Amino acid sequence: MSEVQIGIAAALEQFSPRESIELAALAEQHGFSGQMAADHFQPWVPAQGQASFVWSVLASLAENTTGDLGPGVTCPSFRQHPAMVAQAAATLEATYPGRTWLGIGSGEALNEHVIGGYWPEAPERVRRMFEALEIINKLFTGKDVKHSGEFFKLHTTRLWTMPEAPPPIYIASAGPYTSRKTGELADGLITPGASVEKLAGILDNFGKGARKAGKDPDSMPKLLQVHLSWADTDEEAWDNAMRQWPNGGMKFPKADVRSPFDFEQMAKLVRREDFEGRMVISADPDVHRASLQRYIDAGFNRIYVHNVGRNQQRWLEVFGREVLPKLTA
Repeated sequence: MSEVQIGIAAALEQFSPRESIELAALAEQHGFSGQMAADHFQPWVPAQGQASFVWSVLASLAENTTGDLGPGVTCPSFRQHPAMVAQAAATLEATYPGRTWLGIGSGEALNEHVIGGYWPEAPERVRRMFEALEIINKLFTGKDVKHSGEFFKLHTTRLWTMPEAPPPIYIASAGPYTSRKTGELADGLITPGASVEKLAGILDNFGKGARKAGKDPDSMPKLLQVHLSWADTDEEAWDNAMRQWPNGGMKFPKADVRSPFDFEQMAKLVRREDFEGRMVISADPDVHRASLQRYIDAGFNRIYVHNVGRNQQRWLEVFGREVLPKLTA
């Protein structure tokens, strides 16, 4: 399965830094490769219970594993100025050359509103993200640069600690416009698991943007983040999903919800059928294998998987033995 890589989506909103690092090392022992670490200031719901600083954890993950890694995704727009994100990403790549990537997105109120200030509508958040990308790319040249744009200002400065080559930048996209612009402006795509039809549309738009910029979309990284619930019994798998990851069954846009306690109230409305087409919940490893295989067949070459229960060690062992070896590129 050389052309497709299955890694871990490190849920830092659910596991402590120490546990995340131990699980990453264990995942490699069971055949997984790579880490997509969540950048959260708060968990989705209080039951998840954690939210560690992603850049600190990424450095420790890198020290304890051998695969690729990056934030999936960070928002270089509200809580963190794009210059700070550029510095963090450049430092990580300078420390672990050839292994890191920078995943960026337009942000969610849950994590970004904590610093106060106006929370804009989605189109403005997207414009902010693309302007932030411009600043990061300028700083990644290693030269003295400045910027004065619609949202950000940067006085003449440079990144003094630079890797030999900057890390690739992948953008989280789900809508038609963002997917197209991602193909045009970024090095690769990140998107969350969804129906194969929806994902086909995202990949199609990404391809159009890439070709417009003279790039070959087939050779570009296409990263998929997949949440699933596996346990020894179906009942336990459902219980884990409902308690630990009810946000997986919330069908509305979540980017404007500000508090884990608001999500907790909304979770009371989530029913089993709400997970349909959004998250696979099953005790049968083969059901999960078939689902992951569909994503590979759709054109994703790097998949980062998160099992939403606390039964991580058992899950890594079972998937390492019964799922990963059967996947084909």
